[in-house]
Amino acid sequence: MLKPLIFALALCGMAVAAPKPMEVYFIDVEGGQATLIVSPSGQSMVIDTGWGGFNGRDADRIAAAASKSGVKQIDYLLITHYHADHVGGVPQLAAKLPIKNFLDHGPNFEAGKKSADDLFNAYTAVRDKGHHLVVKPGDRVPIKGLDVEIVSADGNVLTKPLPGAGKPNEFCSSTPRKEEDKTENSHSNGSVIAYGKFRLLDLGDLTWNKEMDLVCPVNRIGTVDVYLTTHHGLNASGSPAIVDAVHPRVAIMNNGATKGGNPDAWQVVHDVPGLEGLWQIHTAEGKGAHNTEADMIANPDSKSDAGNWIKLTALPTGEFTVTNGSNGFSKTYPAR
Repeated sequence: MLKPLIFALALCGMAVAAPKPMEVYFIDVEGGQATLIVSPSGQSMVIDTGWGGFNGRDADRIAAAASKSGVKQIDYLLITHYHADHVGGVPQLAAKLPIKNFLDHGPNFEAGKKSADDLFNAYTAVRDKGHHLVVKPGDRVPIKGLDVEIVSADGNVLTKPLPGAGKPNEFCSSTPRKEEDKTENSHSNGSVIAYGKFRLLDLGDLTWNKEMDLVCPVNRIGTVDVYLTTHHGLNASGSPAIVDAVHPRVAIMNNGATKGGNPDAWQVVHDVPGLEGLWQIHTAEGKGAHNTEADMIANPDSKSDAGNWIKLTALPTGEFTVTNGSNGFSKTYPAR
């Protein structure tokens, strides 16, 4: 009778073993982007690297978050586009952590401008030492334990809806289009990162019309749990057509003190029906700026230059927790 009892106890232990969470650090790079994603498998992905210069400030902040999560190398670096606040920190980060795979949208859309060429060449000098992949809509990043699908790249967007998406978007008709953006922003790589039932949307700096192409006349993304506000909360992006359609439970705004967080763009996010939380990397200090609750702002004082992050942990059930790195304030959003 002893062997069956041991077997039964082993099964009970297996049944109560909790799944490992996915960890996401939204790192303060002063109005740019740097997001560290750690899969339950231990593999890592960084989306953008913030600015270069500043004595390695942004690379140091990414490396500190990596160290906190036990990450010793970057398995996948996804560059959304080739602007200084997104790709500038690559050489400095590569000097601190090995980067195995580089993912981007291909040629620089702003080639021919000296500043853009210099920035791109500094990036490719590092990229060419690793494994390089050009991604397109519909591609998947093969990070073990997560489902990461590219939804926009190089000015193109998904043509087929993601599973469970594809419904007509009622918000398209009331959202006018804007003048076409002719910068790298409109070529941003956007992605949906899923872990079980949990879904996170990150569109880089994708601009207004391209966002509409993605969700109009049908919503090819569907709904998400967490929305990293597009383009730092600038009103060149983040139209009601996409924000209301993806219907996030929580939004995280990667704004700087004086960049992003435009009052009208902030209001679109704030007014999403059923929004359960709006978190900010910085207190927005621009004229007429709106801000969320103080406990949900990671860097309330722009003069301190503290570089506090916002951390997300998610379970495959759909439950997730958001924590403010400056004050420890934390809120758990139960699975639905």
